[in-house]
Amino acid sequence: MDIQLKDIWQAKEGLQDQVHKTGLSRSRSLDQLIGGQVYLKLENMQKTGSFKSRGAANRILNLSEEEAAKGVIAASAGNHAQGVALAAGNSGLTATIVMPEGAPLAKVAATKSYGAQVVLAGENYDDAYQKAMELQQETGATFVHAYDDPYIIAGQGTVGLEILEQLPEAEVILVPVGGGGLAAGVALAVKSLNPRIQVIGVEAANRSNTIADGIKVKKPGSITGPILEKYLDGMVQVDDEELAGAILLLLERAKVVTEGAGAATVAAALYKKFPTAGKKVVCIISGGNIDVNFMAQIIQRGMMKNGRYREITAALGDRPGALQHCLEIIAKEKGNVINVTHERNRVDIPINMVGVTVLIETRSFQHGEEILSALRRDGITLLKW
Repeated sequence: MDIQLKDIWQAKEGLQDQVHKTGLSRSRSLDQLIGGQVYLKLENMQKTGSFKSRGAANRILNLSEEEAAKGVIAASAGNHAQGVALAAGNSGLTATIVMPEGAPLAKVAATKSYGAQVVLAGENYDDAYQKAMELQQETGATFVHAYDDPYIIAGQGTVGLEILEQLPEAEVILVPVGGGGLAAGVALAVKSLNPRIQVIGVEAANRSNTIADGIKVKKPGSITGPILEKYLDGMVQVDDEELAGAILLLLERAKVVTEGAGAATVAAALYKKFPTAGKKVVCIISGGNIDVNFMAQIIQRGMMKNGRYREITAALGDRPGALQHCLEIIAKEKGNVINVTHERNRVDIPINMVGVTVLIETRSFQHGEEILSALRRDGITLLKW
């Protein structure tokens, strides 16, 4: 069937008791950095932590009795998996979810917790999709597509209706694009009701290998693609460094936990992928299901990149008190030592010396340079900084 605005309105009506109407949060910290008025559409606070619950619930609510009796099957990098598992459980249906072998452990565990059977197969969504189609042929279960389905698109489009209710004066809406279900639904809803609002898609620069696993899809689908071509005002790309920076910024400044795909829209605005000066900009934070270990890596990497962590390797005399003296210099300069590694057997230093690597928390790049200068003034040999 062709999807129309009325289908999105019908989805909104049907989903009232199934999903949350998520908040639209103003971020003045981001205002200053981006140069516009920034609003965050917090789909990371949606049921299962992602907008995907909307489309999945709408699809399952529209199954025929015959389809429902056979259960459902889906392929997903994680968020769609949880949405289908929850919706199926709420409707009393059996669900099988095929996920890539490298899917975040948190998403795998969450999907299982909703009662679905999880099958791990392949390296990416496309591999998982092929496996799911094989299983679908064997079992006769109804396949619930992650994005290329009119009911899925209509469900995701309810995000756009909510934004128009919450901020009718919005001028730009940024939406992440993987398979295109969310972007197609939002763009169709918004442009049908207010064509003056710009809807900009944001995709990962390297779609096949990115930390934004939620949009790690090679290209939009056969249904979503034409909708995106018709309704999107433009498409921009962000790379993994920009995504990591946005994740850290949202955590620190806005107190928002988001995954890579969820941070894509903020990354696009933050790194000036298009003009935002003086505009009311809505960034859809599509999901918050990030693995805690990966979050720790993002934090440390971000701290290193913006100069607030400094790793210094020095050659010290192999004698009592040498390390203590080095650390005293760092402390005097107000550096906070996070970690110390003492290496006695390094081949790149004289035999009567030891290598010491110190991770230091600093206030800024300049503060780090001041610590380096103090160590050099004391005659300490720096190997890496």
